[in-house]
Amino acid sequence: MGGFILIILLIFILIVAFKTIKIVRQSEVYIIERLGRFHKVAGAGLTIIIPFIDKVRSVVSLKQQTMDVPPQGVITSDNVTITVDTVVFYKITDPAKAVYEIQNLKKSIEYISCTTLRDIIGKMELDETFASRDIINDKLRTILDEATDVWGCKIDRVEIKDITPPADIRDAMEKQMNAERNKRALILEAEGERQSAITLAEGRKQAAILDAEADREAKIRRATGEADAIKQVAEAKAQEIQMVYDAIKKSNPDEKLVQLKSLEALKEVAKGDANKIFIPFEATSALGSLGAVNEMLKKDNK
Repeated sequence: MGGFILIILLIFILIVAFKTIKIVRQSEVYIIERLGRFHKVAGAGLTIIIPFIDKVRSVVSLKQQTMDVPPQGVITSDNVTITVDTVVFYKITDPAKAVYEIQNLKKSIEYISCTTLRDIIGKMELDETFASRDIINDKLRTILDEATDVWGCKIDRVEIKDITPPADIRDAMEKQMNAERNKRALILEAEGERQSAITLAEGRKQAAILDAEADREAKIRRATGEADAIKQVAEAKAQEIQMVYDAIKKSNPDEKLVQLKSLEALKEVAKGDANKIFIPFEATSALGSLGAVNEMLKKDNK
């Protein structure tokens, strides 16, 4: 009989110990109530409570949590119904408020997300919703954070996972994108052809300029060569004349010989391209004397 009582006492002690000693894991807290009222928040580690008086109301996780908001049908400002899929990242900052200030925290966040999302996207057109995801995320996060602050909750991030327009709108958008791509391709092709034509024209222009410069340079060099040749011929003729003049001067010729040589020179001049020769009046007397001398020479020869 004594052994049976001892066993019952041991079981009672174990139950009391189980009710009294609580071990709280890391990143969790216990909400402790005493006689039905909030008593304390027990952090990680060993916690002692009074059995049958204190009670663990809730175990709250302090980790960052995620919540998928069910896809919502939203109407844009241009009357297009789209489906938006959203995920919310949040963290409990005040466990007591999260337990006592709201009946169901996750459901509340979900409802606020849906209504806020409809309000934000309802002010945008369809094309703007695709290009403004970051703006929508930031506005939604700000509104949710303000609304859930009284519940001891902090909204860290809100991300729109997908925006799905109706099938006919998707087809129209795909056709529009294909048309835009074809348009850009044609524009790029035309631009390439234009640039190629410009390049070819520039090449022909440069080639023509270079040819003209080369022709001009050749003409200049040819003219310079001809001028140098003429100058050299003139210098040679001048030297020849100077030599003849010096020879005649050394020989001390008489007047008749000079006149005869002058006539020979005029004969050579007459063989040139000019068909007219102008003889000074003073030379006619000398020509008459030379004619008389020529007649006398003929008579002597006979």
